[in-house]
Amino acid sequence: MTAPPRTTEESASVVRDYRTPESLPRPSGRLTKEDLDPLVKDAGEGNPAAIHSLLQMIEPVVVRYCRARMGGRDLSYLSADDVAQEVCLAVLKALPDYQDRGGSFLYLVHAIAANKVADAYRAVARDRSEPVPELPERPLVGNEPETRALSLDLGARLGRLLASLPRVQQEILTLRIAVGFSASETAEALGISAGNVRVTQHRALTRLRGMIRDEEF
Repeated sequence: MTAPPRTTEESASVVRDYRTPESLPRPSGRLTKEDLDPLVKDAGEGNPAAIHSLLQMIEPVVVRYCRARMGGRDLSYLSADDVAQEVCLAVLKALPDYQDRGGSFLYLVHAIAANKVADAYRAVARDRSEPVPELPERPLVGNEPETRALSLDLGARLGRLLASLPRVQQEILTLRIAVGFSASETAEALGISAGNVRVTQHRALTRLRGMIRDEEF
């Protein structure tokens, strides 16, 4: 006798096999509406194969997004990978109630990811026990921990500059550069036009270059 199809919640256990981001290359296929819609429909109806395929498509970009927004750092007890796992679970749980109203499924994925990252930062803001790193006392040599600390400091400075941009510019740079989305995919994730994405990206990069010059990196 054939076993009944698993429900979406039961299939969420697939996320327990979460792999390292290094093993998650950007999918070669596109993630635009016409490519995702048939798969999303089947997954929402509880098709285990469709759920697995959909997870394989969105997991790499969710990991990249969370790592980019969180700077690769652990926030208190939450790492970027923890947040990415929460996003994937939330997306799977939202599938049965998802209704196509002409938009893209990427819009829902991005909205969930952005909210989960914001929740992680709010959780850290409530937890003031996070230790502060001390300045190095020894000379810097090769790949010593201090060298890594300086690299992290540079990343933090760049992160602060990025955070000073308007939110839509931050999101567009994250999706286009860190996640690797095309202009069309980014447009669908944010609910704007591809032309708007290109113009806003150009303005954001121009502004960021000016700020970097002012910071004398």
